[in-house]
Amino acid sequence: MSEATIDSATGWWRTSIIDIHPGSIRVRGYAIEELIGTIGFPDMVWLMLRGELPTPAQGRLLGAALVAAVDHGPQAPSIATARMAATCGVGLNNAIASGINALGDVHGGAGQQCMELYAAVAARLADHVADGMSVAGAAESEIAARLERREHIPGFGHRFHPVDPRAGRLLALVDAARGEGAVTGEAAVIGRAVEDALAARKGRRLPMNIDGATAVVFAELGFPSGLGRGLFVLSRSVGIMAHAWEQSQQGGRIKGPMPPSIPYRYDGAPPRPVSGDGA
Repeated sequence: MSEATIDSATGWWRTSIIDIHPGSIRVRGYAIEELIGTIGFPDMVWLMLRGELPTPAQGRLLGAALVAAVDHGPQAPSIATARMAATCGVGLNNAIASGINALGDVHGGAGQQCMELYAAVAARLADHVADGMSVAGAAESEIAARLERREHIPGFGHRFHPVDPRAGRLLALVDAARGEGAVTGEAAVIGRAVEDALAARKGRRLPMNIDGATAVVFAELGFPSGLGRGLFVLSRSVGIMAHAWEQSQQGGRIKGPMPPSIPYRYDGAPPRPVSGDGA
């Protein structure tokens, strides 16, 4: 085999993430046996995605955000899907995959969308910094434009919680990290300004929810918005796994979204005969 062919084959996949040889595994240059027992899982997530180890404060803040979004009850579509799949005779991995596959733009995508919203406010502020625009003004302008286009504003308000108990705690941790110099606090300022702007436009306050708060954390930590959903999926997959496993231990066969005693509503055609001419 020619050197050109070998070079082409070895270059087919290129990665700067991991280097494996017999008896050696190095992640971003670090020997895996030195990482094991030395760093926590959030630090490993950071290392894999960012190429370097986080500071202790950065690792703690990322871990807090991952903990916050793990689960939100069996009524959450991703959790319900996993539990239903577990009653259909599939393996744990299939049930987990079923739940994760329910996470999309509507369920599971708001955090990333909110990161993009914060980035849009920051860009609007940068474009008008010479005009003396404030963060509040940039947020008001961005929210006004989006509401004019009848767009959904992600990250604020919650269909179940009048005030999301997770959001306040995460913001408090961001504020503490800012006091330690671990983050700038700029995303938190933007997030709060968006909440104020939305309240002014709606005439009622829609408090920041878990998606808005994790968007603040991930933005403060410098993650690109394109990773927002992936980080949420990583977090929620823990809850999905726990529920799928619990359901598999509880048993049950082919459980649908509602018990048989509560039927669905049919709104189609009334009973009718099939014509005899085959038409």
